[in-house]
Amino acid sequence: MSPSSEQQPSDYRVVVVGHGPSGVIAASLLGDRNIRTLAIDRQRDVYDKPRAIAIDHEILRLLDNLGAAERVLPFIAPFPASQHFGARGQLIRRIDMVSEPYPLGYTPSMVFTQPPVEAALREHAAAYDSVDVELGTGLIGFDQSPDRVTLHLRDDKQATRSVTADYVIACDGASSGTRQALGIAFEDLVFDEPWLVVDLRVNQAALGKLPETAAQFCDPSRPTSFIVGPGNHRRFEIMLLPGEDPREMEEPTQVWRLLARWLTPDDAALWRAASYRFHALVAQQWRRGRVFLAGDAAHQQPPFIGQGMCQGIRDVGNLVWKLDRVLSGQSDAGLLDTYGEERIEHVRQLTTRIKAIGHVICERDPVAAEARDVRILGEGGGLPRTFTRQEIVPPLQKGLLAFPLEPAHGTLFPQPWIRTSVGRRLLDSVAGTGWRLVLDARNPLALSPEMRADLARLGMRLIRVGSADAAAQAGHDTVIEEDGVLAAWFDRHGCRAAIVRPDHYVFGVANDERALGKMLSELARRLQ
Repeated sequence: MSPSSEQQPSDYRVVVVGHGPSGVIAASLLGDRNIRTLAIDRQRDVYDKPRAIAIDHEILRLLDNLGAAERVLPFIAPFPASQHFGARGQLIRRIDMVSEPYPLGYTPSMVFTQPPVEAALREHAAAYDSVDVELGTGLIGFDQSPDRVTLHLRDDKQATRSVTADYVIACDGASSGTRQALGIAFEDLVFDEPWLVVDLRVNQAALGKLPETAAQFCDPSRPTSFIVGPGNHRRFEIMLLPGEDPREMEEPTQVWRLLARWLTPDDAALWRAASYRFHALVAQQWRRGRVFLAGDAAHQQPPFIGQGMCQGIRDVGNLVWKLDRVLSGQSDAGLLDTYGEERIEHVRQLTTRIKAIGHVICERDPVAAEARDVRILGEGGGLPRTFTRQEIVPPLQKGLLAFPLEPAHGTLFPQPWIRTSVGRRLLDSVAGTGWRLVLDARNPLALSPEMRADLARLGMRLIRVGSADAAAQAGHDTVIEEDGVLAAWFDRHGCRAAIVRPDHYVFGVANDERALGKMLSELARRLQ
């Protein structure tokens, strides 16, 4: 619970350490809830070269909820299908995105250029009255007591000071000093491969030399990934071979040697060349007392479907609404334990799936690579099979969910386009982003007085959604969707009601009044 009235209040309710993508979104989420927040970062400026390159519809939905989507959309483009080519250059499979109508209302998979997006997100976070942003300021140590954290800070002029906070979110990167100070170790999911990441600004005349879509060249002699970024931004990720020195391979002469199959130095400007070891690591704990880990401080995964930054933003999206409930006295602090419970399992499962894709791509044995290609083509009946990035991302399976689990529990709730008096709008703009009970207006459930009392106690909004071909369903509390996205979802899961969390994950579904009433009562008890 929040500090008692007898205690001196902390300087801040939350301090966010690190103002990269995860940290800046955490600060905005806190600011959006009017939570007194300090965000710090050792660096004053946004790093001027791209690192993350992929974003998905779940993240853009969150940015739209914050009112930040319009700031970043100019620097975002659809992520085209990724074609995987085998040892002999033959197409063996595709990874694409789900087709329209899109389940969350946005293009499901996107690419972006990080420096301008990060700068726009920093401007957005700084605009909240409840958020102080101190750049050029690092954390040099901290102490915890049962009711607060004291953080010792130093700015880039070597001035030191201390502040207190009720909670700390550490988004301070893969080498997180906060994680190290807490003594939290990584669980190694056993993936460690050396790669060179090359970003280019390609001349317009040379774009035709490159694949039109993203590609994975699963060539055992040199596995290589190719990504089509926004505008003329293109990225190659090139596996380094035994004996190659990572620093030497960053040199322009070596980079252009590796790219000679596609481009010459006259075709593009070299923007960045950086060697990395692609790891699969998950922190063994994500909370120690009043300090939480998020983003790269909590996990690292190979980049093969572009989920690294998305995972960090999922972390803070999961944590902040729970902090809000605890800080406002609506829930006991035990709710915060579900953060690590949910996110550790989700990250571990997704990282394991990404690692499996990586092992396919990284196969260096020519005989094993030939067998791999035969197996993958066989899975498609002899033809290249297409599957989606969205089906690779698992649902939540632990934590604040209704049990026993149904297939819909822990999945992202759809966001259809709906009709309003002022034109088409996405559901969140009408339903909001708090707890929601969404009913299928085609076959509505009746709500008892006890259920309505639970809705009021939970602060849960009731939304009935009808379909466009049955406008007669419309009542004063019913909205009409345009494309049948939600109707199809209700039919697929055999339910008539869904309880949706503030982070858009489904707590539970029901098909009758008795099951719904029981679920609402259970949720009210668990959120105390």
